[in-house]
This record gives sequence, structure tokens and C-alpha cells, in this order.
Amino acid sequence: MRGWLAALLAAVLGAAPICAVAAEDYPTRPVTMIVPFPAGGATDTLARFLGERLTAELKQPIVIENVGGAAGSLGVGRAVRASPDGYTLSIGTSTTHMLTGGLYALPFDLLRDLEPIILIGSEPLLIVGRKDLPADDLRQLIAWLMANPDKASVGIAGVGATGHLAGIALQKETGTKFQFVPYRGNGPAMQDLVAGQIDAMIEPASNFRALVGAGSIKTFAVTSKTRSPSWPNIPTADEAGLPGYSASLWYGLWAPKGTPKDIIARLSTSMVQILASPQVTQRFAELGIQVSPPAQQSPEALRAWQKEEAERWWPIIKASRVKVE
Repeated sequence: MRGWLAALLAAVLGAAPICAVAAEDYPTRPVTMIVPFPAGGATDTLARFLGERLTAELKQPIVIENVGGAAGSLGVGRAVRASPDGYTLSIGTSTTHMLTGGLYALPFDLLRDLEPIILIGSEPLLIVGRKDLPADDLRQLIAWLMANPDKASVGIAGVGATGHLAGIALQKETGTKFQFVPYRGNGPAMQDLVAGQIDAMIEPASNFRALVGAGSIKTFAVTSKTRSPSWPNIPTADEAGLPGYSASLWYGLWAPKGTPKDIIARLSTSMVQILASPQVTQRFAELGIQVSPPAQQSPEALRAWQKEEAERWWPIIKASRVKVE
């Protein structure tokens, strides 16, 4: 028995330096970053932009792997099942890494089965309406909705999407009632908004940049707690008459559960340096994304934010009985 224990102890002690050296030398080969959407979308664009800079930081290629489907849960599941060695990363949004936990019976736990690395940034939603809507500010919009219960139509980029839940929260906080019209993405919904086929939308602000610039739609408020640098002339919901109403689409980076802490720290430190770059700040502004504040750029901050957001939105999902196909 003593011989067996001694052999086991020697094996454990002997393995420790090997693991430490491996983590210290990380990475020694390409790293895969899973994007839970098809190529060409906003998250894919962001992943490729950051991947180029992370390649320079880590001195190893960042390989983008697009795994779309089931509101992003297929790609996230692929990351959850990957080896926790630092060579598979999962980039995603509040939808893929938080909201789907309240919408679907997932075969994994979003809050426990991934290791947070960093909260990358966020994008406010924009409350907009058709050009001839009989309201010129948010207070007038709410008054019009209250005067026309169940008559207004709000386009959404899919049942359970960010804009859908933001609309449900708006109904709850204002006592209004309106109809949701699901589309296959924001593009078709925006076309109908410009054509006057629907009355309003509440979606990530960057979707509307061209329409706002052309004067094709009305803007009522951004849903961030402070004015967006990308939209300095548009008031927040707080300023426009709806105190406490906020929502955002945020982006984060994760690794599989069990990834060594020193590898997580290496990745987090590299990402902090990347986000501090003026070129990155400028590109984010072009994409309509606000870099997360320095105090939130840590694994612990992302874990706390993800949990806080789940505690806010999951009850709204359950209370509204949102059903997704």
C-alpha cells in the first residue's frame, strides 16, 4: 500500500511542473475561436477583427470557426464540449450566452459550463418608428401606444430575440399592449418599417445607421444608461421620459469549463491590451459598439454581469411565456 501511495504521489508531483510549463508556454499552436453564427454577421465581423489582434498578442493564429443554428446554442455547445486546454474559445453575445438559457432547455449550463474571459463591449438598442408615426418623442410614442392598445405593430428579428424581450419589458414598464411581428432577421423588418407596414422596432442601434442618416425613420431613444458616443444626439430612455428602462446587446469571450486559471489570465490580459488600443476603439465606434469600462474587463466581472443579466431577463421570459420553435 505504501509503495502504491508513494508512486501515486510521485506521479502527481511529477506532473505538476509539466502542466505549469505548458501553461507558461501557452499557446504553442493555433487557437480556435467559435462564432455561434454564420459568417458575415456582426459577431463574425467582430470576431475576425479581434482575432487578428489576438494573433499578434499570442504569436499563434486565431482560427475562426462558424457554428450557427438554434439561436447560437449549437456553437456554444461545441465550445462547452471542447477540451479545456485554452485552444478553443467561445465568442458570443447576450443572446447566445445568456438569453438562450431562459428560452431553451439546453443540455448545458450557460452560467457554469464556461469560463469567462472578458466582457468585450456592448451596443445599445434604438427605439425607432415609421416616418409618419403620429409621435415625435418617446413620451408621445408611449401615449399613442396607450391610446391604441393591441393596434400597433413592432417588428422583431425572431421570437425570443433581444428586441422581442426589450419590447416585452417596454410593455411591462409602460402598461402598453402591441403586436409583435416576427421576421427572419432585422433586414426584412427594416424594409417593412420604411414602407410603413409596421409601426416600430427596438433593435441593436447599428442596424439603423443608414436609415437614420437618410431620415427614413423616426428615432425616440437609445436604451443605454448613458448617451451613446455613436448616437450623441439621441436621448436615453431615462432622459426621454422612461426612467430605469435599459437594454443592450453585449459581447463576451469564454473558454470551456476547467481551462487553467493562468491561461484564462493570459487571455484576459491580452484582450485588455487589445481593447485599450485607439485603433480598436475607433473600429468599435464604427461598428456601434462601446468598449466595456476597464473595471468590467475581467473574468470575474463578466461572470457577475452574465449572472445579473440572467436574473433580470429569465423571469421576464418565463412570465411572458415566450415560446420558440
